[in-house]
Amino acid sequence: MTQFSKENLPSLLMNLYGNSNEAIFFFDRDGKVLTMNTAAEEIIDKDVYEQMMAGSAGAICKICRGYTSSDELLTCEACYMSKPDIDISSFQVYFDTKGRGVIPYTGSIQTIDQESGIRVFMLRDLTQQFKTQEELNQKLMMKRVIKAQEDERKRISRELHDSVAQEMLSSLVDLRVLKYMNIDEEVLKKVQQTEGSLMRLLDDIRHLSVELRPATLDDLGLEAAFRTHFKWIEKNYGLIIHFHPELESKRYGGEIETVVYRICQESVFNALKYAEVDELVVRLYEADGSLHLLVADEGKGFEVKNTDPKGTGLGLYSMKERAELVDGNLHIRSELGKGTVIQLEVPVVEGGESE
Repeated sequence: MTQFSKENLPSLLMNLYGNSNEAIFFFDRDGKVLTMNTAAEEIIDKDVYEQMMAGSAGAICKICRGYTSSDELLTCEACYMSKPDIDISSFQVYFDTKGRGVIPYTGSIQTIDQESGIRVFMLRDLTQQFKTQEELNQKLMMKRVIKAQEDERKRISRELHDSVAQEMLSSLVDLRVLKYMNIDEEVLKKVQQTEGSLMRLLDDIRHLSVELRPATLDDLGLEAAFRTHFKWIEKNYGLIIHFHPELESKRYGGEIETVVYRICQESVFNALKYAEVDELVVRLYEADGSLHLLVADEGKGFEVKNTDPKGTGLGLYSMKERAELVDGNLHIRSELGKGTVIQLEVPVVEGGESE
């Protein structure tokens, strides 16, 4: 380690003062600016700077918009400059800066020469920290919203399956009993029509229950849930899905499995609605510490850079948001007339199962 003597200290401190990204002001006991570094000069308008250099007490108040107290976000009560004998190691303050508007800073003010009352006031820009915190809060909020949605879907799905569907099935049994009773031919015909309507409605309810939240996803995992979903798609829409699972029945965390399932579900429905294809490929595999989902078709394609693709565009946006929730990467490649490839990569712990 390089050793520095006390003789070197003044030059080091001057380098810190001149090159620091933090704004540094020196005030006297009366609140007049004695000097400031380059970083401080850069955030102050010319008029305020001239007032400070002219020795105007309280000139800093012209750009200060208040500090954050325990009661208010912005306040000037008990101002940090009003008590020259009190040091404050850290507080949040807002300054109306030159060219950037109001910026949040963390400030500190302390006396460095008790006899002459000289104080140093240092400001560190909090813009990036606030941006990072806001992104984190948004991500956490989105996680809570999606979890609440999935929990509610699961509840409604089970209610449809365990209650509504069972009641309808019971009604169907009663109708079938009527067919063997001595009833008029016209009444029998009506009973048969009603039976057919209830059967179709029962199928719709069962499908809605699965679409809301497939029980196989929670009980058996992604591969089983995909097979059930693709079988229904082929039966009802004629779209052939070539499914290639390579997971050997591995299970992952509930959040990861839900995200992968929903993104695949949305990708398949987008192909069904817009690609004008009769078949597509879905591949599910693990490589390089990540779970991969690939959905590919050779349909119409679209312009990825187009912010308003056919439809609402909310599907693609929702897919990207979901991928971010599990630190995944969603890649969309498409070209007009040459089809679309959607690939999701989600990092997973070694061995396949996520905590």
